[in-house]
Amino acid sequence: MTKAPLEWGKLAFSYMKTDYRYISHWKNGAWDEGRLVTDNTLSISEGSTALHYGQQCFEGLKAYTRKDGHIQLFRPDRNAARMQATCDRIMMPHVPTEKFIDACDQVVKANWKYVPPYGTGATLYLRPFLIGVGDNIGVSPAKEYIFSVFCMPVGPYFKGGMTPVNFMVSNYDRAAPNGTGAAKVGGNYAGSLLPHEEAVHKGFADCIYLDPTTHTKIEEVGAANFFGITKDGTFVTPKSPSILPSITKYSLLEVAKNYFGMKTEERDVYIDKIEEFAEAGACGTAAVITPIGGIYHKGKLHVFHSETEVGPTTKKLYETLVGIQYGDVKAPEGWIHLVD
Repeated sequence: MTKAPLEWGKLAFSYMKTDYRYISHWKNGAWDEGRLVTDNTLSISEGSTALHYGQQCFEGLKAYTRKDGHIQLFRPDRNAARMQATCDRIMMPHVPTEKFIDACDQVVKANWKYVPPYGTGATLYLRPFLIGVGDNIGVSPAKEYIFSVFCMPVGPYFKGGMTPVNFMVSNYDRAAPNGTGAAKVGGNYAGSLLPHEEAVHKGFADCIYLDPTTHTKIEEVGAANFFGITKDGTFVTPKSPSILPSITKYSLLEVAKNYFGMKTEERDVYIDKIEEFAEAGACGTAAVITPIGGIYHKGKLHVFHSETEVGPTTKKLYETLVGIQYGDVKAPEGWIHLVD
């Protein structure tokens, strides 16, 4: 089998229909075996809870081609665990970890020709999702569910290198106190569309969300987690029950500590004390790290390392984690799952 005739180096981070996706149905208290299908559309009841009450969630992870040609996933068990935690929050059945990873494996293997070759900077992005379906009308958990995984090749998030961007603090809340901020549900993202649009209109890449209770502490940066490098070299990231637990963030915490001997802290990060940081960034699956040049708050732009150059610590963290994901740097035990 040959690879798809794509210009791998010119791919954007956008949807592309590939040949196969995985689908499985939950009914009468159990999952079916699941199967691969070619149709990229779903037919669901008009009464599906996913449509009316937001009973749905999703994940995002990538498949990487290594230098030796093998394909690997990065910590898929953590994505499975996070989906299970979200299911607990909005009363959906768990997708077992083994089923979750097997579905990802099947999709990658079936779409092998779309997995970008090593050295192109592109990856295969996987989107697992779970939705409540069936004939429902009252506000209660659905009696049937669909779990699916689809994929597409995507280019590197940064075109022309990793360049710092500026963010502004939003007056909107990303999530309610004791709400669904720590769950990866679609409603969190729908609510972020307007604040994002307003930030972009004002010339910023996205917005910074403060804690919903006091509006004094940094929580998230757009759809990503925040981190800062203090002037004494400590890796700091916010701790809050309203933050989505980023797999990339927790991986960076371990890389900072175990690969570079840095001190790490999960704690409150007050917006009026950001001068303690020499560097700052946002982290997530799509870009790994988005360097933050500056944060605009109360009429002033606070610049960290530079608005044009990536800080040295941010750069080495990025290069090390990406090296692990592509198999060029030795990974901690259990982080890599070989597909073939």
